[in-house]
Amino acid sequence: MKAILDLIARHKSGEPCGLYSVCSAHPLVIEATFFHAKRAGAPFALVEATSNQVNQDGGYTGMKPADFRDFVFRIADRAGFARDRILLGGDHLGPNAWQAMPAEAAMARAEVLIADYVAAGFRKIHLDCSMSCADDPTPLPDETVARRAARLCAVAERSHAQAGYAQAGGERPVYVIGTEVPVPGGAAEELGTLAVTTPDAARATIDVHRTVFGGAGLADAWPRVIAVVVQPGVEFDHRKVVPYVPANARALSGMIEDYDSLIFEAHSTDYQTPAALAALVRDHFAILKVGPGVTFALREALWGLDAIEREWMRDRASGFRDIVMARMRTEPRHWAKYYHARGADLDYDLQYSLSDRIRYYWPDPEISRALETMFANLAHSPPPPALVSQYLPIAHAAVRDGLIGGSPAELAMAHVWAVLDGYHRAVSGGKGSAS
Repeated sequence: MKAILDLIARHKSGEPCGLYSVCSAHPLVIEATFFHAKRAGAPFALVEATSNQVNQDGGYTGMKPADFRDFVFRIADRAGFARDRILLGGDHLGPNAWQAMPAEAAMARAEVLIADYVAAGFRKIHLDCSMSCADDPTPLPDETVARRAARLCAVAERSHAQAGYAQAGGERPVYVIGTEVPVPGGAAEELGTLAVTTPDAARATIDVHRTVFGGAGLADAWPRVIAVVVQPGVEFDHRKVVPYVPANARALSGMIEDYDSLIFEAHSTDYQTPAALAALVRDHFAILKVGPGVTFALREALWGLDAIEREWMRDRASGFRDIVMARMRTEPRHWAKYYHARGADLDYDLQYSLSDRIRYYWPDPEISRALETMFANLAHSPPPPALVSQYLPIAHAAVRDGLIGGSPAELAMAHVWAVLDGYHRAVSGGKGSAS
């Protein structure tokens, strides 16, 4: 993937640049990402799907990799964003979704997953085999993780060749190795202390993968291993954020300078300040991942629109927020393992938890219908600017400044753009924003 390889070369030469990826399957978040990239003049937009969201069984979105690609392309066409400026990535691709199975069965499923992602045109592939399966020890030895990653890398290389991309001059995949601690997508429990990955641990991950890849006949693929996922000391749980402290990661940051073409990828950067994001990029954690942070911003905006509708439409309002909460209580499968509070505290977590488990419920048909009704109501009878200012001040400022129109979708997307502004400035050396 030449665009990413070139950007990493610029970073390794001393330029404080990087890239961020948006890990979301929500159509408004993806549309906002493309509008933001257009307005900011970004050369590309990187959108990633996780192995839980999108896999050969449909994941929790109901989409297979080719379905997700087509879904993203349709949104790009609607937003007027060229398809050749879209980079697709797969996050935590490995046996993650099948950990309850014995390792060999889970890895067989992971092989299909990787092949399908690459055949569908995904070119940034996170090879993550760090999780223990049903018959594995915990934790897995580094060499076992590396052997499984190499096995999946070989599948990816074959899938790329078999799909005809190699003969057609298509770009070969780039790879990310390693994983963060705690688990992907934000800590499942309240955080105590958070340990930064040690330089020795990061070095061991890199060196064992390089050795195993070489022994597996993947020497040609190793130069396309662009990054290693580590824990730089950033995380969030349900109610608080652990901010980036550069001094705590100084030794880790320095060790990657010994490698000519590798940088770090930082997960769970959601809710970090713009200054912290810029510091992460400066310190070689130059690939920033954001997921719940943008869907949390979307939920804030949708709650604001619900409040506007209630005041403006009164007895004709859709009841969107109440419907969402009722559906979450009726179908608790996406949050029951994570939220253990009761009463008012549970109501708080269902709506406002930083892990944003509410994002799993947006595709629910009843919720989708309620959202369409709310948008239709507000489009048919636009609220006055003062009411928008009261509940959606970020969107009101964007309307006032002529950056967006006043449609409900644009008002919601403006809050996602505000989050993406911080990422754009961080990866572009503090230059500009889309606002």
